[in-house]
Amino acid sequence: MSYDSGNIFARILRGEVPCNRVYEDDHVLAFHDVNPARPVHVLVIPKGAYRSVNEMAADGKDVEIAALFRAIEKVAALTKVRDSGYRVVSNVGANGHQEVPHLHFHILGGGPVGPMVKRD
Repeated sequence: MSYDSGNIFARILRGEVPCNRVYEDDHVLAFHDVNPARPVHVLVIPKGAYRSVNEMAADGKDVEIAALFRAIEKVAALTKVRDSGYRVVSNVGANGHQEVPHLHFHILGGGPVGPMVKRD
């Protein structure tokens, strides 16, 4: 399966769709989720065309991978959840309920985020 350059995050990266930026560098863009699940809900995405953690782990450059993880910490600090605690989530594939086929991490915080998953 090839990368879908028409996905919403690709369109945001090209400037076709606006976003409320929190952080940006040469490799990463972070912006507020338009439908936040918690008081702080920021999406952190690589600027490269990676569909999931699997693709970035296999094909990403070390500088891109490092930039992504450093950006997560920077966003946590900028949104003032770094010290109080936050959750980082990345969904992969259909069973992981990935809705946008571009690698992204959700930073959730600003209060209790609840249990990891509901037990069946």
